[in-house]
Amino acid sequence: MPLPPQEIIGFMAAVLTTASFVPQVVRTIRTRDTHAISVWMYLLFCTGVALWGIYGVLLGSWPIILANGVTFALSAAVLFLKVRGLVSNRSESADGSADSD
Repeated sequence: MPLPPQEIIGFMAAVLTTASFVPQVVRTIRTRDTHAISVWMYLLFCTGVALWGIYGVLLGSWPIILANGVTFALSAAVLFLKVRGLVSNRSESADGSADSD
């Protein structure tokens, strides 16, 4: 049974918007540089994406569920690296072994 046009458009939008995060995640994982990344932006974004995912589950909409599940995983990875970097910088600053930003 063919997909309805709105589902095809939903899947296309999901692929494009989710794929847009991949370069940032790859770069962040490779360089471990999160200095220019806003922790608040990623906290709000991850929360919003999680809520979109719940909304998709309530609607039973696979494009919304899949896109937001993958986007949440990608953005949560960046957020994790950012928070880990903040914690690491604070502990190094407390030891006096690193400069404060």
